[in-house]
Amino acid sequence: MTTALITGATAGIGAAFARRLAADGHDVVLVARDVKRLREQATELHDRHGVEAEVLAADLSEEEGIAAVEARLSDPKRPVDILVNNAGFANKGRFLDVSMADELKMLTVHCEAVLRLTSAAAAAMKGRHRGAVVNVASVAAFVPRGTYGASKAWVVQFTQGAARDLAGSGCV
Repeated sequence: MTTALITGATAGIGAAFARRLAADGHDVVLVARDVKRLREQATELHDRHGVEAEVLAADLSEEEGIAAVEARLSDPKRPVDILVNNAGFANKGRFLDVSMADELKMLTVHCEAVLRLTSAAAAAMKGRHRGAVVNVASVAAFVPRGTYGASKAWVVQFTQGAARDLAGSGCV
């Protein structure tokens, strides 16, 4: 049985990934900030699909949250075969109307967390010669839209470069 770790797993695209991966028989590690919603979703996926559904509460805008997920991805006793980097959000307002603290928080989630989690997962996967990373971006990556669009463009470019560098390693 394989294990998939999904960030931003309790809503939207992340929840859809979690449902689909569980339906396909993958055990799942659900990552989000809301423990109550994580537990409810884990119970639903376990009961409906008979898979193991682990809960990992982590705020990916904080060092501690990113480090906790990195540690889980790097655990050789509980390998993760698929990483879905989906966590994200958009600030409301135009550039210069949004506080710098909020802009930096968004960049931490969209860029730093994606970089660090992809690195942790890919290193473990490369060692096992198998695994996959899915980095969720947005069509906003191709449209000028301030910091949000720029961060999603970074996700696209980073993912394409990482895929090229990992070609042939068994990690896609």
